[in-house]
Amino acid sequence: MTLLAYLLFALCVAALLHTYVLYPLLVRLAASALPGNTLQFASDDTDLPRVTVLMSLHNEEKVIAEKMHALQALQYPAALLRFYIGSDASSDQTNAIVADFAQKDPRIEFFPFAIRRGKPPVINELAARALTEYPAGAGHVFLLTDASAMPEPDALWRLIRHFKNPQIGVVDAHMRGIGLRREGISRSEAQYLSGEVLLKHAEGKLWGKMIGPFGGCYALRSDLFEPVPPNSLVDDFYLVFRVLERGYAAINELEAICYEGATHRIRDEFKRKKRIAAGNFQNLARFRRWAFRPFCALGFAFISHKILRWLGGFFIAAAWFSCAWLAFQNQFFQALFWLFSFALFGIPLLDRLAQSFRIQLPVLKHLAYFLAMNAALIAGFVKWRRGVRDNVWERTERY
Repeated sequence: MTLLAYLLFALCVAALLHTYVLYPLLVRLAASALPGNTLQFASDDTDLPRVTVLMSLHNEEKVIAEKMHALQALQYPAALLRFYIGSDASSDQTNAIVADFAQKDPRIEFFPFAIRRGKPPVINELAARALTEYPAGAGHVFLLTDASAMPEPDALWRLIRHFKNPQIGVVDAHMRGIGLRREGISRSEAQYLSGEVLLKHAEGKLWGKMIGPFGGCYALRSDLFEPVPPNSLVDDFYLVFRVLERGYAAINELEAICYEGATHRIRDEFKRKKRIAAGNFQNLARFRRWAFRPFCALGFAFISHKILRWLGGFFIAAAWFSCAWLAFQNQFFQALFWLFSFALFGIPLLDRLAQSFRIQLPVLKHLAYFLAMNAALIAGFVKWRRGVRDNVWERTERY
């Protein structure tokens, strides 16, 4: 039993070190000297693809006017750009705001759906309607975006130019948080996302296997779009992984910048991460065969970047329990157990205490954020195991 506890502890620690430290370091080092995709459209090319923007909305009255202005300001030939926007039974002023834009801009097709279905069914229907107007093919690209993601005017062009390369199926934008504050979790979230951006970019450069987009703004070849299965919670990962399975490349473009408001309250982010985690486990079940292919690029990247992270909360819990068992065997693990226990339970309490006195300790805040997000992974797993009955969502408060 003691040997098993040693082995379990070592494996859990090794898995966490691999997914959070070794894999990002190795991939970024290996990709640092590579040029990335060089086969790109020039601005004066006559064969630029048609672009259809697909966007699902639900109660986005706070941001939708700004988003519509940002979409209209995109630097791309107007004759090649269309907007298909669906409202998922919005009950605020979203429909009225978008309808006003649609009345003034003939490129906008607006569909105010009366029945709440969730984002994936809306995106599926928008894609189907768009393809009746202009067929799928190399000359037609979808831009999937969220209402909260505000692209810079040149972001669309910087995404689309890569599609001159017929092997590229997906190009993801560079998401940046705005409205960061010393209080709350926004800086911890931004630091994590910054590392993720660089890792995804390196994966794309190294072997064209960016494992999942950020989802706020990414371009996808229309002929590679597949209807997302019912009750899916993380549609963007599903769509991009299916592109990778079909042998196409997925990359991240650092110069295609989109801004998104930050979240500050840990309970809001915990709820969002829990929902995403349930969707991640949905996708793990769908693509589980790649978990048994660690010696090919896609399998290795999927395991290293995603699967091990999705299981991170369980690794932390298992390491703590094995450490507790080993604490009865020798003094080293006894001391380690108390240190581990303080990290798991004391750090979140100290962070809350510091916040109550308005004391900002970044390291403490980052550690508390890391533990909370791994707890959300476990909660998401439980949600997935109980069964996902629908995929409707409530917008996360951003600032």
